[in-house]
Formats: sequence, structure tokens, C-alpha cells
Amino acid sequence: MSDPVTALLHAVDTLDWDGVLAVLAPEVRLDYTSLWGGSPEYVAAPEVVTRWRGLLPGFDATQHLTGPVLEHDDGVGGRYATTVRAYHHLVDGDTRGTWMVAGRYDIRVGDGGRITAITLHAAYEDGDRALTAVAAARCAAGSGGRVGA
Repeated sequence: MSDPVTALLHAVDTLDWDGVLAVLAPEVRLDYTSLWGGSPEYVAAPEVVTRWRGLLPGFDATQHLTGPVLEHDDGVGGRYATTVRAYHHLVDGDTRGTWMVAGRYDIRVGDGGRITAITLHAAYEDGDRALTAVAAARCAAGSGGRVGA
């Protein structure tokens, strides 16, 4: 298998939910506070997939582009770091746009090579964050974007 960061983001962009589950530990520490606020949380892997399935298929395309993925052995399993640009594109009637988040991922893996923690350090956004509401509504309605994929 390639590094778990690349495997995860490729699975996310292709809506391969079994692939996402294959790289996640049973429980994952998620920290998207730099983007959404709130607090880091521990989430069961199937719930992570449920959340992402409730948003990402509502976009017509997503693309997570990373820089080189650097691996650091921390004696506990490992740590991966990379820069990222995450593009989320949506076309819905007169609504057309792209929301892009740029930053850096810090991802930890356990002894089994599965991801135990994901931290996004967002640097900046470009485009319209409100597209997430349209994408989520498409998912809830069961149509639009790549919902049927």
C-alpha cells in the first residue's frame, strides 16, 4: 500500500468508502478546528465515513492535492506531514463555484499502519465556503453532484 495519507485522500476523492475504512483505525482523533472551530474529537471510523458521505458526494468533484508526504517515525507508529490544497467544485443551476482550502495535514498512524489522528492546519481558503451547505443539501435529498456514485 502507498502511504496512508495518499491512500486516504485518493479514496475520499473517488468516494471509495471501503477504501477510507481500510486506512482508518477503529477510532480517529479529528481536528479540523483551524477550519471550523470547535474542539478536536474522537470519532469511530464508520461515523467518519457517515459524515464525509453526507457532504462530499454533493460536490460535482473534489480533489485533494498534496505536496511530498514526509514520514517521521515517532516510535509509536508514525507521523505523516504534507501540504494540501483541497478543491471542492459544485455546479447547480445558477450556482457554480469552487471552494478551496489550503494548509497542512498532520496525520498519525498506529502500529498497524492505520490512521489514528488527522489534524488540518488550514492556512487560507479561496472561493465560497457556502457551497458546503448546497453539497450537504444534495446529499440529504439524495440527488445532485455525485450522490448516486
